[in-house]
Amino acid sequence: MADKTRSQKLKRLVAVQRHLEQMAEFDLAETSRQRAEVNDQMDSVILALGSMDPVHHAFSQGYADRFNRLGIKDKQLTGMQQIHEMRVVQERAKGDRLEDGMREALESERREADDNAVYDLIDQAFGTPASSKLQKS
Repeated sequence: MADKTRSQKLKRLVAVQRHLEQMAEFDLAETSRQRAEVNDQMDSVILALGSMDPVHHAFSQGYADRFNRLGIKDKQLTGMQQIHEMRVVQERAKGDRLEDGMREALESERREADDNAVYDLIDQAFGTPASSKLQKS
């Protein structure tokens, strides 16, 4: 576990961050669904208030109260939806930054491995000064 490279650690963090992003998107979708439900209910109450049916006239005050409550709930859900939208953007930005860092770390690790391979080839071809001193002794 301790020998994991920086890019592997960042890859895992990216996966966790993307999961957090998905959770934020789910919360946003749920809030949007609830708002659509409230709007449908408000439309139904408006239809009942505008109805010429005498049964609806008897309940007009109840409909008006319900419409007010639904309006309050819609405002609350609108605020929640804005918060969820900001959270989705923040989580996505964090994930993108982590992913960029992971790519940079991976590229750095590849360059280091390539450099080490070149040094190994040079050492094999020409021998290192330390190994030549050992051979002379």
